[in-house]
Amino acid sequence: MKDGKLGYAVVGLGIGKAHVDAVLANPHCRLVAVCDLIEEKMARVLEKSPQTKAYLDYEDMLRDEEIDVISVCVPSGMHADFSVCAMEAGKHVLCEKPIELTPERAMCIEEARIRTGKKAGIIFQNRNNACMKPMKEAIDSGRLGRVFCGTFAVKWYRDDAYYEGWHGTWDMDGGGSLINQAVHTVDLMQWLLGEVECVTSEMRVVDHDIETEDFTASLIRFKSGAVATFVSTTCAYPGICTAIQVYGTGGSIEADGDSLTVWKMRDGDEDEEEDMLDRFGQGNRMASIMDPSLVAGHQSMIDDMVDAVLSDRDPQIMPMEAIKALRIIRAVYESAQTGKTVYFD
Repeated sequence: MKDGKLGYAVVGLGIGKAHVDAVLANPHCRLVAVCDLIEEKMARVLEKSPQTKAYLDYEDMLRDEEIDVISVCVPSGMHADFSVCAMEAGKHVLCEKPIELTPERAMCIEEARIRTGKKAGIIFQNRNNACMKPMKEAIDSGRLGRVFCGTFAVKWYRDDAYYEGWHGTWDMDGGGSLINQAVHTVDLMQWLLGEVECVTSEMRVVDHDIETEDFTASLIRFKSGAVATFVSTTCAYPGICTAIQVYGTGGSIEADGDSLTVWKMRDGDEDEEEDMLDRFGQGNRMASIMDPSLVAGHQSMIDDMVDAVLSDRDPQIMPMEAIKALRIIRAVYESAQTGKTVYFD
């Protein structure tokens, strides 16, 4: 740590670009280094942050004593290797979603966290969407009564060019539309509705030349008795919505991504409904204008990680929490491949 600021580094400058911007916006850390195999990507970062060091070799970057925290933003199938190496080199880690391709690989990150004493956080920034906090509070407080049904759907679009690299491969992506695009919504579903009892699924390739899937449809039963449908696709031209909908005997809430669309409470009134839609109905940006304390997106996760290190506390989302969504995803794939319902312990 130099001048009271954490030294931060980012490896992988695809989604890592969002990490870079968030680090540069945080007053309590400084961007010490970036690492990527493509020099042009690093050059664009250095245009914004000339004092930042550029590494082509990850092992060289790990030897940099100025670095306290590393954001791991490499392809999903490399998350465990890069995260474990970072912690063993004495660095704290913030790892992109999904935490890994299988729960067994993900456990390597948790075991390294325990073994080294370093902090390990996982990116699930959509939990910090402005509309998610009141939705979670309404469910947990019982305002929705008995929650019996959920509808979750990620209806996105990706063209063929998106799949020219490692995306859509089992080895590096771990799947297709579900594990890559819809993993955030899987996390929100289990965060809102609790432990899963069983999963019954179908999947197929609809419109891409890939080895994984671009469409899944699942029926998910929870230990609470609630039942949810879950759909993921990258074929819904031109990209339609991210539906997050929960229904109970005392109320119903619907959101599209970061925007609240329905707020109906048996114990509420029209004034409350209007107020909630005014505050949270136009997404994170408008919500933060009304309440500047609201921070969402990657900024919220970088800020949390920096504060966790400085305050010596756990990050918001740790490996074991992130593994919950991964277990559901693997169950979807297993059910679709075997034609059988997959039951959880």
